[in-house]
Amino acid sequence: MTNPKPNAGGQLPKMSFPKLGGGTIDVGGPRDRYTLLVIYRGKHCGRCKKYLAILEGLKSDWEDAGFDVFAVSADSAAKAQADVDEFSWSFSVGYDLTEPQMRALGVYVSDPLSPQEADRRFAEPAVFCVRPDGVVQIVCLSNGPAARPDLNELLDGMKFNIANDRPARGMA
Repeated sequence: MTNPKPNAGGQLPKMSFPKLGGGTIDVGGPRDRYTLLVIYRGKHCGRCKKYLAILEGLKSDWEDAGFDVFAVSADSAAKAQADVDEFSWSFSVGYDLTEPQMRALGVYVSDPLSPQEADRRFAEPAVFCVRPDGVVQIVCLSNGPAARPDLNELLDGMKFNIANDRPARGMA
């Protein structure tokens, strides 16, 4: 049996994640701005740190283009906070992504290879660009840490889509 996943042109499921610093990150449904939602593997992933460093460097460009920027993992609050403290990420970071949420997002789920890697199942990388009406414009799912969209290219493409009122493409 396959799990449903958000498709381009469809609605991102409504869900909330606890946010470091308090409150929640709420996605899905209508919003005032576009959403860039990055799902990352967690503290154990060195490639995630590189990717999120690029995101940090582009954060203001994404915000200027009309996006709220969020990164979420299955890590505990303590692990997520340790990364924010070490890498000084200024975008909103969510934690405790649950397995049902992973399934609802359609992301690949992995078991840790050892207790040193992670203490729970975790999501493989994914990136969602969501319009203010809650419709998924872009969805990129990866089954491993080495394949992720180029954030500069993605931003350029999204600016074009916004400026030209382009619909989602590649709908199922």
